[in-house]
Parts: sequence; C-alpha cells; structure tokens
Amino acid sequence: MNKNSYEEAFGGVKRLLKNALDTPLGRPAKKILITLAGVLVVALGLLLIILPGPAIVLIPIGLAILALEYPLARRWLGQFQKLLSSVAKRADDKLASLKKRR
Repeated sequence: MNKNSYEEAFGGVKRLLKNALDTPLGRPAKKILITLAGVLVVALGLLLIILPGPAIVLIPIGLAILALEYPLARRWLGQFQKLLSSVAKRADDKLASLKKRR
C-alpha cells in the first residue's frame, strides 16, 4: 500500500480522530485511554516477571505509553533504559572475555 492509497483509505479517519481528541471532552478521554493502556501493559509485564513471558519487553512498552502523558513515567523509562544498557554492556564484556579464553 503506497502513501497515497494509505492517505485515501485512512486520512479521513485520522483527521476525524484528531479533531475528536482535540475537543474539551476528548482530551481527558485521550488521557484516560493512554493511562489504561499503559497501566495494563505494565501490569502484564510485572505479572510476566513471575510467569514465563517477555516481561523485559512489555514493561518498557507500557512505560513508553504512559510517558506520553506522565513525566514520572518518562523518568522511569529513562532509568530502565540505563539499567538495560549497563546489563547489556556487562554481558558483552563477559562474552568478550570468554572468547579470549578460547
């Protein structure tokens, strides 16, 4: 589907949603929807820490959704990214040292 056919098919819907969400009633509804979606994804991620599943993927996705509306979630997402970066660096260093031993 090229860009023109996409715009023809979904451009009107996109404009309608944008106009509906930019009203005095739509802005709180948008915040509620973002909050519910973010909380559900983070809760599922936290549940998947105990159960088998991709918790490490779902938690940052949920935080990214919440970061659209909440600065605190934006800070938590940044801290989570720093944590994952340091873990990845340590794993890379460990793998490099194991390769050198061979």
